Amino acid sequence: MTQRQMHLVAYLKTGPTSNYPGAWRHPESPLDDILQPERYEHLARVLEAARFDGCFFADTFGLSDTYKDGFATHLGRGGQISYLDPLAVLPLMARVTRHLGLGATLSTTLYPAYHLARTLASLDHVSAGRIAWNIVTSATDLEARNYGMESLPPKEQRYDQADEVLEACCALWEGWAPDALLLDKASGRFADPGKVHYAHYAGRYVRTRGPLSIPRSPQGRPVLMQAGTSDRGREFAARWAELVFINAETLEDAARYRADLSARMARYGRAPEECAVLPSLAVVIGETEAIAQEKAAYLATLSDPELVLAWNSAMIGADLTRVATEAEAVAAAGHTGIEGSRNRVLQVAREQGISFAEAARKPRGLVVGTAQGVADRMEAWFRAGACDGFILWPTISPRMFEEFGRFVVPELQRRGVFRREYEGRTLRDNLRC
Repeated sequence: MTQRQMHLVAYLKTGPTSNYPGAWRHPESPLDDILQPERYEHLARVLEAARFDGCFFADTFGLSDTYKDGFATHLGRGGQISYLDPLAVLPLMARVTRHLGLGATLSTTLYPAYHLARTLASLDHVSAGRIAWNIVTSATDLEARNYGMESLPPKEQRYDQADEVLEACCALWEGWAPDALLLDKASGRFADPGKVHYAHYAGRYVRTRGPLSIPRSPQGRPVLMQAGTSDRGREFAARWAELVFINAETLEDAARYRADLSARMARYGRAPEECAVLPSLAVVIGETEAIAQEKAAYLATLSDPELVLAWNSAMIGADLTRVATEAEAVAAAGHTGIEGSRNRVLQVAREQGISFAEAARKPRGLVVGTAQGVADRMEAWFRAGACDGFILWPTISPRMFEEFGRFVVPELQRRGVFRREYEGRTLRDNLRC
């Protein structure tokens, strides 16, 4: 029997920084290429050389202005921002790779189902079956206003609408039979109209007739990603997700999430192995433990405390200069904010024995050590069954991914828990290997 293999996916932004505030100031963090194709092509090559399953671009559809009623801190101090639309970047990355999965974050609240189905099917074709959809319902009113709405609907309604969007997209993707495209010059038959069908989907929130003008793509539909943390979010993931990413401070936290998700999946007739659970992780690697700690200490000097607070405010949905407790944050956020982000702050408070307000002022935790030490941590979680792999987000991009591929990946391969070569043709194939 083939030994179970770990899955690795990279968390990316179309900009110089991700979740570690101030890392863009590091001497080895390039800035002059953040709007250039070469940056993203290089990242794609680095990740494929390291045999990552894939990558995806996190996205917020606007500039965060939760903190102090404006975007001055978030933009001026170099927060996590999408400086390019990831949909423009993914085809560039597809052209320079053959195996790497490529994911985009797209909102079921902001985009019509037909637009989503058409865009994702097109990308799956041009990537030869390597597209993933990171499904979000959106979490901020600023995004709603950018798309012509006064505010976001309540969370329960957003997820109910998301269910309908997924049902509609699947109906559209199923509208073309696999053999509908004939391309027969001799007979003059380009396609078989009898194998293309209307969707005629009509729900409470979503209506679409179809059919798509796009033939069935190599995967049939993109790999479905999600980060459901709330009760309703977990239920959505249990029904639809093939990959979920979570924030877990401890192995026990990850194991509890996976057990809960598996139980929910069973109610939909799905087996646990149909959805990979990947906790998020960022690393600082050194040739020795002392070197790793020194590198982490220097990185910490670049962290901007006000930017940390501004970013956590954006994720939680409440200005953290005005609230001090979780209850106050929940009340201020209302139907906005990301529950997983609030839970992460709570986990930090619990683990470190500090208040919610103090935890909200701390940058995200890092795994610091030698390649062997980092691999020890990853292997322990993986072999314990707490997860199926990891989502890696960068401190310094692309350097962290380069170092991880050069030092940690060979260590994982030596231990027999990570692939040496790709086995599948599509992203879904590789996730199931």
